[in-house]
Amino acid sequence: MRESAKTLDAMTLRERSDLMTSVADALEATAEKAQEIGNERFAANSISLARIISGCAGDVVTNNLPAAELLLRHGIALLALFPGGTPRSTVH
Repeated sequence: MRESAKTLDAMTLRERSDLMTSVADALEATAEKAQEIGNERFAANSISLARIISGCAGDVVTNNLPAAELLLRHGIALLALFPGGTPRSTVH
């Protein structure tokens, strides 16, 4: 049976860290795909956000949950712009 979705506040420190790592990893993979198809701007935005999320993961899992939520929302939104290997738009 599937668990219901949790807010960051309801997650354990490990769950928060794992979520941030997963989003950062997905952004890095998307950056590689964007680079392969020649979309350097999308690749740069994806890798930059991935590095910010990775760098802040240790700090925001213990405090400053609004910042963590904002980073995750931006990361997930950027991932959503890259379906099927072809980005629809770029973030500046």
